[in-house]
Amino acid sequence: MAILTTSIKRLLVGRALRSDKLGDTLLPKRVALPVFASDALSSNAYATQEILLVLSISGIAYINSSIWVAMAVATVMGVVVMSYRQNVHAYPSGGGDYEVVTTNLGRKPGLVVASALLVDYVMTVAVSIAAAKDNISSVFPYFSNHGVMLAIGLIVLLTVLNLRGVKESGTLFAIPTYAFIFSILIMVGWAGIQIVQGVELKAESADWTITAEQSFTGFALIFLFARAFSSGCTALTGVEAISNGVPAFKKPKSKNAATTLLLLGTISSAMFLSITYLAMKTGVKVAEHPEDLIGLPLGQQQKTVIVQIAQASFGSFTIGTLVIAAVTALILVLAANTAYNGFPVLASILANDRLLPRQLHNRGDRLAFSNGIIFLAGAAIIMVYAFDASVTRLIQLYILGVFTSFTLGQLGMIKHWTRNIATTSDKNEISKMKRSRIINTIGFVLTGSVLIIVLVTKFTHGAWMVVVAIPMLMGIMSAIYVYYRKVNDELTLTSGANLSLPSRIHGIILVSKLHKPTMRAVYYARATRPSTLEAITVRVEDKETDELIKNWQSLEIPVPLKVLDSPFREVTRPILDYVKSIRRDSPRDVISIFVPQYVVGHWWEQLLHNQSALRLKSRLLFTPGVMVVSVPWQLVSTETMKEKTPRPVTQNLRRP
Repeated sequence: MAILTTSIKRLLVGRALRSDKLGDTLLPKRVALPVFASDALSSNAYATQEILLVLSISGIAYINSSIWVAMAVATVMGVVVMSYRQNVHAYPSGGGDYEVVTTNLGRKPGLVVASALLVDYVMTVAVSIAAAKDNISSVFPYFSNHGVMLAIGLIVLLTVLNLRGVKESGTLFAIPTYAFIFSILIMVGWAGIQIVQGVELKAESADWTITAEQSFTGFALIFLFARAFSSGCTALTGVEAISNGVPAFKKPKSKNAATTLLLLGTISSAMFLSITYLAMKTGVKVAEHPEDLIGLPLGQQQKTVIVQIAQASFGSFTIGTLVIAAVTALILVLAANTAYNGFPVLASILANDRLLPRQLHNRGDRLAFSNGIIFLAGAAIIMVYAFDASVTRLIQLYILGVFTSFTLGQLGMIKHWTRNIATTSDKNEISKMKRSRIINTIGFVLTGSVLIIVLVTKFTHGAWMVVVAIPMLMGIMSAIYVYYRKVNDELTLTSGANLSLPSRIHGIILVSKLHKPTMRAVYYARATRPSTLEAITVRVEDKETDELIKNWQSLEIPVPLKVLDSPFREVTRPILDYVKSIRRDSPRDVISIFVPQYVVGHWWEQLLHNQSALRLKSRLLFTPGVMVVSVPWQLVSTETMKEKTPRPVTQNLRRP
């Protein structure tokens, strides 16, 4: 079974990499931009749509106000980008907001941020994949009825790619990310040329209308725009990923990360504002409930905003629309890659801090945090399935976690600069730190305000689940921390620890039948020279047991054979009872149990042999004072299934 699993693993993941090859997986800026920025860039595919969906509640009265909402969102994005540029310089280890908050505000606020980020990464995958499914369905209606399975399939594919390693997946993802950027640039540029020339661009839904759910005035109108603003803030999701991924950059890590962050902010803001303007200019209409959209043909699914803009911009040039739909769907699939890079690194840091299981701290064969990647994929699949791969339903759970970490992270940076200013005498350094503190203060005020708006406007629309999930995750991580601390205290060597040698060692050989594995166990047990040595067997079938006793005596084996009765034909219980009886009589003695077992070479051979030895060993491990020794006998089939020697890595030698 193990060999079969290893073969499948090599096929999917690739050959294992040596630990000293970790430097080869680091990313240059041209690859880091698509790897870490794909989430924030891809948010442009649905951020405008989310604004329009909220404004559509009022009918078409305030649809054209979407550009002002978008400008407010872009302002917040600019401040957040500038704030995080300070973070990557001050904390380049990859802990991001978690490290900033834990270091400066304490462990409990750090747990809040860690929980929020874990939720955020899972939702990044779920929302991005769900949005990709919508764009694919806009041009291929067949997938409308198979959306959930399509989304799950995409997550599985993305998981396999990431298990192969960061650099391989990053290089693979660079092409479609840049294709998305340039495709949107061409669409916006072509649409702009036509608008300047006086050509009227009309979306498919331009002449449709929307049934208003209610009229909005006074406080209700303010609440409507606040909700639209909070929905538009999905455009900021993913900005924090670069601060969590600084260790993956080539040196100088902080400088390259800060430059990539600035590029991300500039490109993403320009795309977001351009798409929102074109949506307003072409008269795009979308509604949260399709039945409220008057003019939508019966049975037709709403097309995404970006596809409608592409149709209006390219007109009869259908290939242009197909390209936009394809690269948008692809970038949305790849946007989840940001979470696949950020979540495992954060989980590894949390595991190192004893807040998550230790398995999440270890790198896999391809030097990626494989356990973290698999855990993320499983959680995202559950969310996609539970919410029927609906972007509108999933998005409500998305933004709250993002802005929780944004806000606490900025507060932590303010304290960081204040502490450093107090301990620094260099006036130039103090001046730089004060400037950085002002930037982070503005970021704190702005992101804190957005957090309150998001909490108020989205609480009843699903954000309450995040409010519940974050304390639950905090509780789980606190419990794990307490557990690891107890285990550490229990295992730590102290002056009072009982380190004395055992009085005697009782050797016991388990015998089921007399064959070569049994004789090897006998010889090995005798070679260890225990204080006493005996063989025991359990009487299940009288005929077989009598035959065993007869053969044992005829071979004159110099080890006494003891037979344990078992009226109910049970093997494990009589042995456990016998071992415990020895422990009761001699509590300071140690019992060494030798278990003969044969090793097979093929997975199917495992199915043909019972696993009684394995079950017995697992029970004996819980008995104090008992040492279990496996004595293996390799069958011939293991010779043909030996692991292949790794192929040497060849290098090109340049002539001097």
